[in-house]
Amino acid sequence: MAPVSKTVSAAAEPSKMRPPVARALALLITALATFGLAPPLAAKKGLNEASRIEIIRGISSEIVVAKIALPRGKHGLYLNSQGKIDEQKLATEMKENGAAIRAGMPVEITKITFKGDDLLFEINHGGRSGKRWYQHIEMGVGGTTTPVGPQDAPVLAYGSYILLTLPLNAPALTADQVKKMLAPVLDFERHAPTVLYSPSLPPQTKAAIQKHEVLVGMDRDAVLSSKGPPDRKVRETRDGDEQEDWIYGAPPHSLFVTFSGDTVIKVKQY
Repeated sequence: MAPVSKTVSAAAEPSKMRPPVARALALLITALATFGLAPPLAAKKGLNEASRIEIIRGISSEIVVAKIALPRGKHGLYLNSQGKIDEQKLATEMKENGAAIRAGMPVEITKITFKGDDLLFEINHGGRSGKRWYQHIEMGVGGTTTPVGPQDAPVLAYGSYILLTLPLNAPALTADQVKKMLAPVLDFERHAPTVLYSPSLPPQTKAAIQKHEVLVGMDRDAVLSSKGPPDRKVRETRDGDEQEDWIYGAPPHSLFVTFSGDTVIKVKQY
């Protein structure tokens, strides 16, 4: 009987090829990562498309009432699906940036962003402070520029954010389920402002609401009843008093409603 040959091809023993192949792959991935070309890590599964559409339709642009004060700044408030607020982060944000929204204040959910297993709710257009448009314009020669307009203090943010952490890899949620998760900080159950406040409103204010007019002395809910949510809001400190303008319409036909606290102190039609 002929002796069995001990010569075995490399293809017949793939295990001998694995170490150098593995090393080569590792080197390739390292090289790609160095140049920012590595394949992305697997993203969180997040909600399915149907749930996202329902949540946007059912919650976006809703007028609700803040149950607790919400901070300015780019972080806002952190909340998990069991209704637990990250009190330490909230205290830090309040200390560093101050409150943008007081408890009991009507607010609008202006944007919803889906981030894997997190939902980011933008309240009243967010908590970032910003400059006026003319503060961004500069002119100069030879690489040196000078601002054209006065560089006074930035406009204070009047909004905030709520970051809601959903159950891990939840494939589907309804808008009502998300509202229940947000219930510790936002009140979705309020009636329309006119229904809620009509019994206590003086006749003059009721008449103004019916005509969609705004009077000095109205509160925010009365203005919402009369005019609805404003097109824009601007908050500034004037003579030591923090005031907020609700702006309806666009130039040359704009209505400015100025609040100090929760009360209208000035109404101006342009």
